[in-house]
Amino acid sequence: MKDFRNFNNMVQGDTAPAGTMVKTFMANVFAYMTGALAITGIIAYAFGTSPALLNYLINPETGGMSIFGYVVMFAPLLMVFGMSMAFNRLSSFVLMMLFIVFSILMGMSMSFIFLAYTGSSIASTFAISSGTFGVMALLGYTTNTDLTKFGSILRMALIGIIIAMVVNFFIGSEAIEFIISIAGVLIFTGLTAYDVQKLKRIGSGVEYDTQESSNKLAIMGSLTLYLDFINLFMFLLRFLGDRK
Repeated sequence: MKDFRNFNNMVQGDTAPAGTMVKTFMANVFAYMTGALAITGIIAYAFGTSPALLNYLINPETGGMSIFGYVVMFAPLLMVFGMSMAFNRLSSFVLMMLFIVFSILMGMSMSFIFLAYTGSSIASTFAISSGTFGVMALLGYTTNTDLTKFGSILRMALIGIIIAMVVNFFIGSEAIEFIISIAGVLIFTGLTAYDVQKLKRIGSGVEYDTQESSNKLAIMGSLTLYLDFINLFMFLLRFLGDRK
């Protein structure tokens, strides 16, 4: 477990019992994830309901995205790649600081949903997403079924849905968008269970590693589950949300 490749690949072998170290590791993962989601939610609400703050993201003269708005939209994706590639070189403290900055930027970028959807539908969709995520996380943690092959299929399906989204960006078909939304919900619902099981297996080995490495793995694990939840929420919002 000396480089980040093992974070993605350490999914083989027997599943270890849910011992103390596993529970501690998973508790840290969910604590970091919950904290990041709270930051994102607060920032999104603050920007989405404040015209003054939205002016930083939208050019008030043209109505289009400002330069800072474009930075906010694309920086999180670059940060995910950067954190993954520099995993070995960064300390757990630096990774945590980057995760906090990432959560803030994600909150800013997600603030636009408050312009497109009603507040009540956002709240109800968040509740549905939380319940779905919780059930699948519990399933992934408790099941004895190996989800490795299932996860590989979902990863390939995710690539397919990304391609479909790019194509539909130019076509603009509502029917295709609806199908993409349903597929996205199914994919990230399944990935939640798969990723939790993978993290549980990683957690079974952290007792043999250093505390620093364990903290780093927990942070990156929380980032994975954070992205699962956010994508699940956004795909659900696309067909459950009431537009203004």
